Amino acid sequence: MADKCHLCLLGLIFLSSLLTGSSEVDETRVFISSGENVHLSCKNGLHDCRSTTWIYDRFSHTSAVELINLGIKKKDTESHERLSLGSGCSLNIRNVSKEDYGLYICQQWKLNGQKLTAAHVYLHVLHVSSSSSQTAGRSVTLSCQLYSLAGVSCDDWIRSEKIELFWVNQAGVKKISDSRYQESTPDHCIITVNTTLLNEDDNREWRCKVTQRDQVRTSVTYTVKSSGEKTIS
Repeated sequence: MADKCHLCLLGLIFLSSLLTGSSEVDETRVFISSGENVHLSCKNGLHDCRSTTWIYDRFSHTSAVELINLGIKKKDTESHERLSLGSGCSLNIRNVSKEDYGLYICQQWKLNGQKLTAAHVYLHVLHVSSSSSQTAGRSVTLSCQLYSLAGVSCDDWIRSEKIELFWVNQAGVKKISDSRYQESTPDHCIITVNTTLLNEDDNREWRCKVTQRDQVRTSVTYTVKSSGEKTIS
């Protein structure tokens, strides 16, 4: 049933475009780190958000979800408390989580009801996690993962979009040459670094970066504290 609803909702998007006779679709990719705030633009010249609808789709087993309906925020979604409409009817998401990745579709009808403008925003979320508690003498693996569309081959779109994930040390050097650190790439969307922590690693920073065509899109800094606490920024 969920799959049928999912197909119906997406079908309405394309059917609406056909019925209006003309449509304008703008596609963008936004890269953000988990924990940050993000602004997704509707890219239109309309100031009245009463004709604006935002739809979220991850292309997974779950159905597409309507977040904003004709300018009014839906309250039956998990993320509704973190959502708001901004200038130009953009969608603002506070404290982004790795679960927020996916496709966001903004639809707007002009006042005459004849022309549909649409913006497709692909949100990619970078997230870093640790395999264990941070104490001296213990082996730890830091995993940096870029969350994108479910059901889409990571290898294919990483190559087509020329995306690269990599770790840098505190000096900003891309390749970590210290033999204490072993990097691996179990997947093109995941890169890990493994080491056995020493006392001197207190407050040491690891930074994971994402580039697209050699341009930095976003990054996450992971800092280990002496008390065993960790901070991500």
